[in-house]
Amino acid sequence: MNFIFISPQFPKTYWNFCDRLKRNGINVLGIGDSPYDELSEELKNSLTEYYRLDSLENYDEVVRAVGYFTFRYGKIDWIESNNEYWLGLDAKIRTDFNITTGKKADEIKMFQSKSLMKEFYKKAGVPAARWHLVSNLEQGLSFIREVGYPVIVKPDIGVGASHTYKLSKEEQVREFYANLPDIPYLMEEFIEGSICSYDGVSGPNCEILFESSNLFPPSIMDIVNNKNHLSYCTLNHVPETLSKIGHRVIEAFSAKNRFFHLEFFKLTKEKPGLGKVGDYVALEVNMRPAGGYTPDMINFANSVDIYQIWADMVAFGECHVDLTKPHYYAVYASRRDEKQYLHSHEEILERYGAAIVMQERMPEILSAAMGNQMYTAKLETSQKAEEFVSFIQQEVSE
Repeated sequence: MNFIFISPQFPKTYWNFCDRLKRNGINVLGIGDSPYDELSEELKNSLTEYYRLDSLENYDEVVRAVGYFTFRYGKIDWIESNNEYWLGLDAKIRTDFNITTGKKADEIKMFQSKSLMKEFYKKAGVPAARWHLVSNLEQGLSFIREVGYPVIVKPDIGVGASHTYKLSKEEQVREFYANLPDIPYLMEEFIEGSICSYDGVSGPNCEILFESSNLFPPSIMDIVNNKNHLSYCTLNHVPETLSKIGHRVIEAFSAKNRFFHLEFFKLTKEKPGLGKVGDYVALEVNMRPAGGYTPDMINFANSVDIYQIWADMVAFGECHVDLTKPHYYAVYASRRDEKQYLHSHEEILERYGAAIVMQERMPEILSAAMGNQMYTAKLETSQKAEEFVSFIQQEVSE
């Protein structure tokens, strides 16, 4: 099998996907815009060949790269980036080279457009916030009269919480429309709830080969916009109701052979028409791994190798990894350079050294959401996870 991995060097942990594919006897070919000498040794050792081009944004260059690999190694069986930014590129290449192991260009928008997602949630029987596509101020104010303040505005196609805002009064709404970006925007009613995710890998018939769940703070948007602290946790189990809903969503989207990250609100306040406290409301789907080091946190929490599970799906259409090992809470807590903290780095390592499984500086491109310095620990209980976050993020002024 010939597998082309688009931009395998970012995020840096993605070499693991390539390594596990190679272990399964797959010929792994990389296309990226980083010089070969800048690739990690682990990635170099995982690739049969790497084609460096000036820009992945230049589709003619990408076509030449895929054409070269086709000429040299034969028909390409699979192409993937596992990266939200390149989903459209992956789909276009599949279309132009008749690669049938993923969504084509005319299908991929259901995975990208937040407005198109709503119909698939409906098909899955999962409630979602009321919404409308932003057009003009008059229609925006009319929508707000229907749903009330505050409202959320966000790009219809976008990654994470970038360029997402909460509008709480008419003055903010008028300012938003006066400076409306030149891209499609979605306006939604505000939902009060925690954010949880249903993560895993689906097989060739939309069956769930592996599942996990993460619990996030109520508003990633506020963390990005206000430079607040981030902490989140991979749970030691998947709530039964969330698992059933996640299954239905995967089937509704016909999300075969995918790494998925589905986000939901868990209501903390009853919302007429949507549900009671504790009910799940659809937020958005992401048909790729969660950002940052979440795949590694999934590994720590579930005592598995999610990269191998994904590679087994590609090679065999099933999971060959033992899923019965002990489960934990894997918790991420980060700090920001502009804040002063009560406990030093050395004190953190002294207290939690045995439990800490990752700790490092975050890349600048991820720091707005993820913080500047991160610590990840594997702990036995949710209470210990909460205590860990408090110790990491307690500021001098507190």
